[in-house]
Amino acid sequence: MDIADLREDVYWANMELQSRGLVLYTWGNASGIDRKKGIVAIKPSGMAYEELKPELIVLVDLSGKVLEGDLKPSSDTPTHIELYKAFPEIGGVVHTHSAHATAWAQAMEPIPCFGTTHADHFNGEVPVTQALTDVEIAADYEAATGRSIVRAFRDKGKDYRAVPAVLCANHGPFTWGETPDKAVYTAVVLEEVARIALMTRAISPDCAPVKDKLLEKHFQRKHGPNAYYGQGGEHA
Repeated sequence: MDIADLREDVYWANMELQSRGLVLYTWGNASGIDRKKGIVAIKPSGMAYEELKPELIVLVDLSGKVLEGDLKPSSDTPTHIELYKAFPEIGGVVHTHSAHATAWAQAMEPIPCFGTTHADHFNGEVPVTQALTDVEIAADYEAATGRSIVRAFRDKGKDYRAVPAVLCANHGPFTWGETPDKAVYTAVVLEEVARIALMTRAISPDCAPVKDKLLEKHFQRKHGPNAYYGQGGEHA
């Protein structure tokens, strides 16, 4: 991939977060990676979306070192890098503080799969990480956040490809995908799923998750080896 194209993709991913209403002010970031070159492109730290341009997207290597220019990358860069290292099939990562997903994260509760809207996109509940220890917070907070995500998937036996989202305890959501655009798509879907789940819990506090059979049917018909939903192509 040409680096200019990577920057352009990451720029538009960040702008879509704003246009979809998932970020306020500077509350979020999207990144992408060129796997062959080992280069991550990510939004500059604290930069307003109105000021962002493709050429301002920061390039770092997988150690977090800035490769050109004097802009600082997002403070969440170490988290993104931990995910790229652990999840080899992803090409984009998104972090937001979207209201409904963040509410679940702050409550330190996974989002249950109550129905087929959720099952169409996530093969089971969206997990929540363990709260970070005082040592993790004090030492390398952002990298520790990434490691806590990886640990949550390992400990819960989750497939990062089948559930491309997580809630960081007391913090907010991260999503990922094969491209920055797909990571944004998942962030939009996650926020809507979180909103619907919150309303479901409000109507019926004891509502049970959807049956496994129905969950698998809806997930596999869109994402399984014999998927038949849609006309093919992106987000089918």
